Amino acid sequence: MASIVKSLGIEGVEGYLVDVEIKTIFGQPMVSIVGLGDMAIKEAKERIVAAINDGGYTFPEMKIVINLAPSDMKKGGSHFDLPMALGILLETGQLKIRRRESYAYIGELSLNAKIRSCNGILPMVIAAKKAGIKNVIVPRTNIKEALLVGEMNIFGFDCIQEMAAFLEGKSEYEPPKKIEVQSSPSPHTVDFKDVRGQDALIAYIVVAAAGGHNLLMLGAPGCGKSMIAKRIPTILPGMTEGEALEVTKIYSVAGMLSGNNGLIQQRPFRAPHHNASTNALIGGGNNATPGEISLAHNGVLFLDEIAEFTKRTLDSLRQPMEDGVVTISRVRYTNSYPASFMLVAAMNPCPCGHYGSSKCKCSDYEILKYRQRISGPLLDRMDIQKYVQPVRFQELSNQAEEGNRSEDLRERVEKARDIQKKRFNGIDSINCNAQMTGNLIKEHCQLDKPGQDLLQKAHDRYEYSARSYHKYLKIARTFADLDGAKTIRETDVAKALMARDLEQENMGLMVL
Repeated sequence: MASIVKSLGIEGVEGYLVDVEIKTIFGQPMVSIVGLGDMAIKEAKERIVAAINDGGYTFPEMKIVINLAPSDMKKGGSHFDLPMALGILLETGQLKIRRRESYAYIGELSLNAKIRSCNGILPMVIAAKKAGIKNVIVPRTNIKEALLVGEMNIFGFDCIQEMAAFLEGKSEYEPPKKIEVQSSPSPHTVDFKDVRGQDALIAYIVVAAAGGHNLLMLGAPGCGKSMIAKRIPTILPGMTEGEALEVTKIYSVAGMLSGNNGLIQQRPFRAPHHNASTNALIGGGNNATPGEISLAHNGVLFLDEIAEFTKRTLDSLRQPMEDGVVTISRVRYTNSYPASFMLVAAMNPCPCGHYGSSKCKCSDYEILKYRQRISGPLLDRMDIQKYVQPVRFQELSNQAEEGNRSEDLRERVEKARDIQKKRFNGIDSINCNAQMTGNLIKEHCQLDKPGQDLLQKAHDRYEYSARSYHKYLKIARTFADLDGAKTIRETDVAKALMARDLEQENMGLMVL
């Protein structure tokens, strides 16, 4: 009878149970690994041979067949080393497990029998819990990440010999000292109080943060677009436990949790350079790994100089922005990753950046070609489009006066988010106004009579698309939430109609 050792695999950001079956057969000595494993799994046999011999055991001179079941699912990663080596020791009788509990095993092996850290520990431990396996053995360096999953018995070891002594009952498990699972978020080093002379714009920044709306800022070089964008995370509300767990799972799969003591508690802020490829932004590679939009899940994706990104790369954002998830298909893998992010972008209004002033020497054709780098459908998905005006000398030189503090702005944002949290309670994947579907808009975006008349007048005159119409309703709903109003008022509609400067300019219109 074949020996079976429990392990776990990863598909996207979700784990699943894998049975590692080992059978020794009399014949020419060789190791055959089947079950649709990738190159890291195929090369495991070399690491296993060296680790078993170096650990004080004897690698059998027989034909060894290792099957990773279910065999019709593609598998990847070096974390199957440990269960495969353990299965060989069990099959050859060199190790006998005295403990009655069932265990799952995760870990890469070094040539000297050490157990190395792996990526994706968190989703795999969650999958073990769902499968009813309460005991998981992981590399000691990954134990803090594994302990994020409650009601589980996590055991961390440094080498095969240490693990074998525990399984045989020769020693008791001694957990590492001073394990701190939860880590407090590090304080922000920037604050909105440093921003001068942009009070009108900051009002819309608060709306964007409160409702999770996408934001596009246009302005001359040095007017403060990047400065403002980098301070947006300081006014965002803290993540719920579920949101934090989702983000941590993505970073775990991407191998970006090294040295982290627990959950990622601050909302992500990702700012890729404008020469980033489509695969870097969306995700891809041989193993269909997550990209920047997934790493920005539940946080902010900041695209500075958005017009310098390639048009193909920018257009690839349209579907994830609409659906909140991205599916990456490659020859060997097809993975789906969460991608619900707040897009914040900054750009110059023309090639030289001084559009509207005497400094600008750009022709109308050059300005048109420059702005056409952002397609209409993508621009339509930017809820708020605001010009950033240059700061006057008097405001810059007044050292005594401070701008709005992030703490005060965040308090307003959190109150609005609390209203939305109650509104969308029990609805999966809907956390803020920007994510509302058509049915939710119809239910929660009720306008008073003056507001209804104003929006109808604007719609009839400017012939908004259905998406733009819904955008205005969502923004108006957020304005109302900031004031604690149950119904969308005329003033909320008026402010929402003034939220899209670039769209109005492109239509040759004046702000209402």
